[in-house]
Amino acid sequence: MNESGRAICVYCASSRQCDAEYHLAARRLGGTLAGSGFTIVYGGGGHGSMGALADGALARGGRVVGVLPRFMRELEWGHARLSELELVDDMRERKRRMLERSQAVVALPGGCGTLDELFEALTLKRLGLYLHPIVLVNTRRFFDPLVELLAAAVSERFMDERHHAMWQVVSEPEQVPAAIASAPGWTSEAQGFAVP
Repeated sequence: MNESGRAICVYCASSRQCDAEYHLAARRLGGTLAGSGFTIVYGGGGHGSMGALADGALARGGRVVGVLPRFMRELEWGHARLSELELVDDMRERKRRMLERSQAVVALPGGCGTLDELFEALTLKRLGLYLHPIVLVNTRRFFDPLVELLAAAVSERFMDERHHAMWQVVSEPEQVPAAIASAPGWTSEAQGFAVP
């Protein structure tokens, strides 16, 4: 499989003050994806879970592609040792390029930026415009409230029952490759039930 078919977009946080378990999980995910032959496409940061993810992959000899807005480079927020760094004009272009360059999304716990990225991917999948797996790594049960909220959106008929298949949840980073491989298929036919 070529690189584009083996590239995983990872959303994660730059916070250095969150619990260290989140950074450890990010590093483990980086090592796991690299060990499974995946290229990682992520936001290009050098701090927090972002830096730990990249470091974990690079330590295993993996390929890590950062997509970084130019203003973040000027602020010296980028990782210094990436395999490739793509500079973009703004946050919107960053999100678009990360999805375009990958064949699956993995979300680690994070703040509003991470959640913004995740919800954009979910929205595009609901509309049949993004057709690839989306996996949440539920470290410290961080995503439990989000999964409950999405279930409520379905039960209250803001979303269709079939939308439950848009995401998978795993508890450990090492479970991600299997979750990607076993994710339910998704096609542009999802447009037919995008609106319940």
